[in-house]
Amino acid sequence: MSFDALGLAEPITRALSEARYTNPTPIQAQAIPIAMEGRDLIGIAQTGTGKTAAFALPILHKLATSRKPLTPKSCRVLVLSPTRELSGQIVESFTTYGKHLRLSVRLAIGGVPIRKQIRQLSGGVDVLVATPGRLLDLAKSRAVKLDDVEFLVLDEADRML
Repeated sequence: MSFDALGLAEPITRALSEARYTNPTPIQAQAIPIAMEGRDLIGIAQTGTGKTAAFALPILHKLATSRKPLTPKSCRVLVLSPTRELSGQIVESFTTYGKHLRLSVRLAIGGVPIRKQIRQLSGGVDVLVATPGRLLDLAKSRAVKLDDVEFLVLDEADRML
């Protein structure tokens, strides 16, 4: 099976081709069709098997095919991740796969000044990847509104319990 066979939007398959992705991994082949149907899912796989693409690709497809204006301080996609490092990797993946889409992807993590993150969120974003602590800080300061979240991903949820 190829990524083309999964029915992803052309700008996404073009980005995958440019990144030299040819065929989906088992977790991607199983998860992407379910997510494309809009169904909830839980995926478990070893490190390095492409779990991030398994959730990012169908989300990007949905964003690409259902454009909506952003409202201030909102996000359409919220990805929570337990560490700053993993959060950064997730942002890189969304940016790589969605490079031919006009989408905003932002990172909100602790350990760096919050003011820049607040500014980046002021006009709303398509994808927000955050660590739980920083998301709480942003919510408490009313810098982010979660009313418009369409997709929620808890990456490595077991590590955030």
